[in-house]
Amino acid sequence: MSVSLFRRILLSALALGLLSALPANAQLDLSYHEPDLEDYFAPAAATPATPDEQGFIRRWSLLEPIAKPEIRTNAIFDDTYLNAEFAKIYFPEQMTIVPKDGQKVKLDKKTKLAWHCYDSKRYNVKLYRFATGLGLHPTEALFLAVTVVNAPEDMTVRMSVGSNSGSKWWVNGEEAILLSGDRRMVVDDCVSRKITLKAGRNVIRGAVINGPGMSDFCIRFLDMAGKPVTNLTVTNQ
Repeated sequence: MSVSLFRRILLSALALGLLSALPANAQLDLSYHEPDLEDYFAPAAATPATPDEQGFIRRWSLLEPIAKPEIRTNAIFDDTYLNAEFAKIYFPEQMTIVPKDGQKVKLDKKTKLAWHCYDSKRYNVKLYRFATGLGLHPTEALFLAVTVVNAPEDMTVRMSVGSNSGSKWWVNGEEAILLSGDRRMVVDDCVSRKITLKAGRNVIRGAVINGPGMSDFCIRFLDMAGKPVTNLTVTNQ
């Protein structure tokens, strides 16, 4: 039973006098509320961000979820299915855009979605809570994410990703890693081949798809010794 359902039942019981046997001074905590957007995200600051102490990148531009009502189970997320889904183009410049906060894209004559630039308050970016916080449907959905990582010099690294559920990630337009299957978000679940972050600006782009259930991701870069890379700056442009 969900907490919200329990709360409704408890309130109904109080109204019906079914809890009259409780002591007169009994205290009931009915303060629970569904998490708000600000519990998980803050608007991206004007100043550049840095990875956290563990190297996780927390600043992202997130597109409001693209509805995928045909997805009824995460069991379908094999390589073939995901590669086909992630190859679909929903709007012009989908694979080149570095969006500004509030910028909108048009999927069809009826559907426009907005980009939101946020700093995640957790190492993992809670896509489910991003959607519910905006009053949008959080499941059976495709999420798109973009960020810009600035490197002090050319760096040979590996991208390390965890996601719930399937996802694909690109660095400067080149595919870096695909996570397939019905998986939960686990730190360092999949690690890419060696890739190069060039000195200066590098655009990181991702797509996360999920059916029923929660959805989130976490990303960091590891050096050749397997240690988190933290000497980066992260922006939205």
